[in-house]
Amino acid sequence: MKAAKKPVTIMTGSLGSGKTTLLQNLLTHHQLKENIAVIVNEFGKVGLDHYLLRQAEEKTTLLQGGCICCQSREDLAEELQNYLFRYEQGDIAFDRIIIETTGLADPAPILFTIMTHPILQHHFVVDGIITTVDAKNGAMQMRNHETTVKQISAADTVALTKIDLVTKEELAFIRAEIIKINPSCTILHVENGNVEPSILHVARKYSSNVLPGNNELAPHTIQSHIQSISFAFLQPLNWNSFGVWLSLLLYARGENILRVKGLLDVGEAGPIILNGVQHIIHPPIHLHEWPDHTQVSHIVFIMKDIPTELLKQSLLSFQTFLGTKVDLLHVHTI
Repeated sequence: MKAAKKPVTIMTGSLGSGKTTLLQNLLTHHQLKENIAVIVNEFGKVGLDHYLLRQAEEKTTLLQGGCICCQSREDLAEELQNYLFRYEQGDIAFDRIIIETTGLADPAPILFTIMTHPILQHHFVVDGIITTVDAKNGAMQMRNHETTVKQISAADTVALTKIDLVTKEELAFIRAEIIKINPSCTILHVENGNVEPSILHVARKYSSNVLPGNNELAPHTIQSHIQSISFAFLQPLNWNSFGVWLSLLLYARGENILRVKGLLDVGEAGPIILNGVQHIIHPPIHLHEWPDHTQVSHIVFIMKDIPTELLKQSLLSFQTFLGTKVDLLHVHTI
């Protein structure tokens, strides 16, 4: 019997957004049932976060001197293979690996490394990306740092930290800004780094109610740096035809598609969950039934430097092959 792949959680977020505090509290939580190994990536010659985490979790490895989203991906692949070898030899035991990135990391190349490596892809699966966002400084970081937007775009779960430092109005504002960037993510409020171990599993559950189902937001077609656009499909779509369209889109503009996530009706009892970051698409998940008994088929794209009108026209021109009418839900300019 083939062994199940080990889940990998990528934890990312801007500098000072509370990643290490959250991870340290998580690893020492009394209800944590999983045996977790940790890979920490830091710039510089001395990794302080590594020592903080080592107090909580002995299976901690530090990757130094670079960012695993770029030049040090070989280091990451090597370290994951090292964990795999030691696990198979019986030297260590773990149920999950958490990769804590630097605040400068784009999660997409990390995901690409694990999903395409000839060895790693058969033994590990990325089952969630958690992004920490500082409630006090997050809005400023979104405006000034493209990496922050990419980290939020890629997230399955956004951990909104330092909520004790902001007013209710400020908290509502930062939540709205996150939803503008990634309307399909789950947002959790975190105070002093305290989280439940369930944060590692929230990403597995697709929440169908996070996308707007109304037209309160008027569409905009002004090209901006980052935009999100979502569509509804009014009838079951032809999955093969949709796959052709999506493949062509990602081949031509994959680097500019920061995130794609969908809950798609393909004429079966349950929907297909589509989940991708840039040009990387996770294997689709077939559900046996619709979540919350609401059969709403929709998809959201988060894009950089692609006119939303261009994507809209492309999808509309293909709808005959899809076998369904396409309805624009909303467009956000970020």
